[in-house]
Amino acid sequence: MRGLVRRVAGLVLTWCAIAVASFALLHAAPGGPFDRDKSVPPEVERALERYYGLALPVLLDTEALRQGAVVRACTHTQLARWFGALLRGDLGPSLKHRDLTVNELLGAGIVVSATVGLLALELAVLLGVGMGLLSAARAGGALDRVLGAVVALLLAVPAFLLGALASSVFGLGLGWFPVAGWGRAAHVVLPAVTLGLPYAAVIARLTRAAALEALSEPYVRTARAKGLRGAAVVLRHVLRPALVPVVQYLGPAAAGLVTGSVAIEAIFNLPGIGVHFVAGALDRDYPLVMGTVLLYATVLLVLNALADLAASVLDPRSAVR
Repeated sequence: MRGLVRRVAGLVLTWCAIAVASFALLHAAPGGPFDRDKSVPPEVERALERYYGLALPVLLDTEALRQGAVVRACTHTQLARWFGALLRGDLGPSLKHRDLTVNELLGAGIVVSATVGLLALELAVLLGVGMGLLSAARAGGALDRVLGAVVALLLAVPAFLLGALASSVFGLGLGWFPVAGWGRAAHVVLPAVTLGLPYAAVIARLTRAAALEALSEPYVRTARAKGLRGAAVVLRHVLRPALVPVVQYLGPAAAGLVTGSVAIEAIFNLPGIGVHFVAGALDRDYPLVMGTVLLYATVLLVLNALADLAASVLDPRSAVR
């Protein structure tokens, strides 16, 4: 129980550190949310800054601090105002999408990104573990070399190039799948496959390495000496230890997949989280960028914790003490 409390406290502190650091770095960047719109008069821009709280000090009110008002110096800031709204579950209004809140934008975007990401993750695990086990079982043979070449190719080709090729061949060329848009099941296929294949290659390498190590263990040699062969050895004695590094990798991998890929969403014109993040960063839409960063940080920390827990179940030696 004490270890669990320490782990949860560590997650909360890490999350808060990410939030404060991201907030400070974002506001330290040159430019503002209204600089790109040259048609906005200066007085209107100042009024908008007051309305959105951008006229307040970012992290600390130094004027109030000089006057000895320590509490006001810490609370009369953009950071304190943002954190107060965050505690109420309000990520604030979007500075560019004036009729939408960040909650609404991310709520719609996460459905798209998570749908594509979860399907890509399922493909990556099934394909990667399968290739890794086959490669380990036929180590040094022709199948191992072929699978190794496929894995190397998938790791070498950038995601945007893989997406463009898939779109050209299976979308524009053969007409099997739509190349852009959202709304039908067919829209998910090409983005999910394109997104999942590079992760499958990484999982295949992790699985192969762990499986080869397991195959060299004395208990596996004993099982073979007793007459156990082929798939039975893999399923009974190799699969479980081979999954430990895969499960540990799935924490950050799943976080990246579920919260969206900028390149894939741009290629297939998907209204996901990645597109919102890039648009928000270019437009200096502070609430939208911060909401996206915190969403990713939350998913990453939670999934990493779950991955560690799952790895400790598969192999108690990997448990955090």
